[in-house]
Amino acid sequence: MGPVLAGVLQLLALIAALALAYVPLGNYMAKVYSSDKHWRVEKWIYKGIGANPNTEMRWPAYLRGVLAFSAVSVVFLYLLQRLQGHLPGSLGFKAIDPDQAFNTAASFVTNTNWQSYYGEQAMGHVVQTAGLAVQNFVSAAVGIAVAVALVRGFARSRTGELGNFWSDLVRGVTRILLPLSVVAAIVLVACGAIQNFSGIHEVGQFMGGHQQWNGGAVASQEAIKEVGTNGGGYFNANSAHPFENPTPFTNLFEIFLLLVIPFALTRTFGIMVGSIKQGYAILATMATIWVGFIALMMWTEFAHHGPALQIAGGAMEGKEQRIGVGASSIFAVSTTLTSTGAVDSFHSSFTGLGGGITMLGMQLGEIAPGGTGSGLYGMLVMAIIAVFIAGLMVGRTPEYLGKKIGTREIKFAACYILITPALVLIFTAAAMALPTPGNSMTNSGAHGFSEILYAYSSAANNNGSAFAGLNADTQWFNSTLGLAMVLGRFLPMVFVLALAGSLAEQKPVPATAGTLRTEKPLFTGLLVGAILIITGLTYFPALALGPLAEGLAS
Repeated sequence: MGPVLAGVLQLLALIAALALAYVPLGNYMAKVYSSDKHWRVEKWIYKGIGANPNTEMRWPAYLRGVLAFSAVSVVFLYLLQRLQGHLPGSLGFKAIDPDQAFNTAASFVTNTNWQSYYGEQAMGHVVQTAGLAVQNFVSAAVGIAVAVALVRGFARSRTGELGNFWSDLVRGVTRILLPLSVVAAIVLVACGAIQNFSGIHEVGQFMGGHQQWNGGAVASQEAIKEVGTNGGGYFNANSAHPFENPTPFTNLFEIFLLLVIPFALTRTFGIMVGSIKQGYAILATMATIWVGFIALMMWTEFAHHGPALQIAGGAMEGKEQRIGVGASSIFAVSTTLTSTGAVDSFHSSFTGLGGGITMLGMQLGEIAPGGTGSGLYGMLVMAIIAVFIAGLMVGRTPEYLGKKIGTREIKFAACYILITPALVLIFTAAAMALPTPGNSMTNSGAHGFSEILYAYSSAANNNGSAFAGLNADTQWFNSTLGLAMVLGRFLPMVFVLALAGSLAEQKPVPATAGTLRTEKPLFTGLLVGAILIITGLTYFPALALGPLAEGLAS
């Protein structure tokens, strides 16, 4: 079997698995967030944190819950890292430096999971499990909660109430993320991923020195790393490491895990707004972009010129032999079109155009299918923009799901789509203009620029993957990337929740003969075009200086 055929068959198997999980998981999540009953363990949690899960919140109160919880999480994780040397199970590792501790705390709380450290050489068992793994669960649950709040904004009318943040947060962990992660961890352990709390031990000599490995609760963290679209690996090599991702099957399984909730949430959306077809329209948009990006990536990685690449069956530099070009391409596209950031290959070693595809995937806003929750609310904001554009074309007041898209709503949507590109481009420009940050670039020219552009695209879009050529463990990058993560996560949430509150207050508008049918393929095409055009116009100059210049020159 040729490598191209193998890649295509893996893609088809992945699509089949996602299709099988789509309806049951989507229905289940809709039931979770529509139920008025609480599990006993959930009642204990509410009592412990002093929250009343039955109190409805307007959008400012919901936002305060999101920000307060996240702020406490940042402080807790920061202190845990700074006190690591005094904690049991630290494996002898010292406390993390202040700037790196801030970067890591901001990273995991914002669901970015950018890592400027070597996981197996910096973090002990307590920080990994009680700190990083816990944030993998709750940061993903926060994203789903905000998405559900926006969906309620469309579903409800004549009220500004969007549900209860604490209830949505706890249910996301106990009823969705935790059960899926337990099953996923069992599968990974059965397939060879390690799960223990062993210390550091020598495994032999390597290039004249001693080689050491430490164990850890790897499979359990790997499971929520993918299920919650987090991405932070236990080891520096992330999902390219055989302890995290042992076989081609686990590689495909991990891709399935990082995609299944974001895709299934479109079903949840359709059920909660009372129109399954609307969910299918959003799903079709996400799937079209995802499959299109995979096709482009496989083409660039398989068809690159050069005798060495042709003999190897594709651009194998930076890729694991046991995984191959096809599966690496699927993983790279899926992890950058979601907010996962896990990698099974080095994106810096992809062809020039291939690296540009991974970068553009993040710059789209990670909405195809996006992160857990963040992908859905990002796509719904883009749907509002598309409806507004269509309304301008025909001279009608735009409507979406029975709600008018007026001046207030379009301002919130516009602020949402502008904030992340502004963060990426401003920070990238500052890093290139100042003398010190440029010293962190491994390469010069277009590829060096791509390293920095990729880093800030990854941070501000809360992805977390790296181009594998930038030394980001400096005070400048730890501080500015951490700031980009925090602003890129929570400023968009402000506009999403404000939009949700505005929509929930409206009176439903009955459909007429002139109403745009947003469940039809025509709207799907309009939405895909709007996403690509808006992103292309925003990032094209920067992409032309980096990956496009490199790709056209090779």
